[in-house]
Amino acid sequence: MSVKLRMTRMGRRNRPFFRINAIDSRTPRDGRIIEKLGHYDPIEKDKSKQIVLNTERVKYWLDKGAIPSDTVSEILLQKGIKTKCAEVRTARRARAKAIARAKGRPFTKAERTAVEKAAADAEAAAKTQAETKAKDEKEAKAKAEAEAKAKAEAPETAKEKVEVEAEPKAEAKQEAKEEQKSEKKKKAAE
Repeated sequence: MSVKLRMTRMGRRNRPFFRINAIDSRTPRDGRIIEKLGHYDPIEKDKSKQIVLNTERVKYWLDKGAIPSDTVSEILLQKGIKTKCAEVRTARRARAKAIARAKGRPFTKAERTAVEKAAADAEAAAKTQAETKAKDEKEAKAKAEAEAKAKAEAPETAKEKVEVEAEPKAEAKQEAKEEQKSEKKKKAAE
């Protein structure tokens, strides 16, 4: 039979209260206990009254080989009782964290969310950059088309200008010829 130090939920709905017990590991959470070692009241405002432990009996059970749960080991650390299981768990967690960091992977939930947020920001930045580039290309293409259209129209307008300029000159020449003819006729008539 292996003994565990773990909590049993007591109290009522929305008002939890936990007993810290020595329990056979095979029994359910609220099952038969071997010994009551203290209690934990998370809602209590006074920190000294929040955790009450019988430290002599807790040390007795730890010496006998009882394994505390994660929460109970944290409570024991708050009361100054260090357990071998907690030290092993901390060392294992530190080693796993070092391995994750070496591989470049996030270890905690906060790191994971930070990586996801950074990836989302990078994706959004890439998207806006692509949209800006596409917009610039579209504007450059429209500008090039406008310039090409202007160049295509420019020779036509140059021809039109030459024609428009040539028309008055031709008319002036024709008028000059007609005047010369009329003068010759006048001279001949005289």
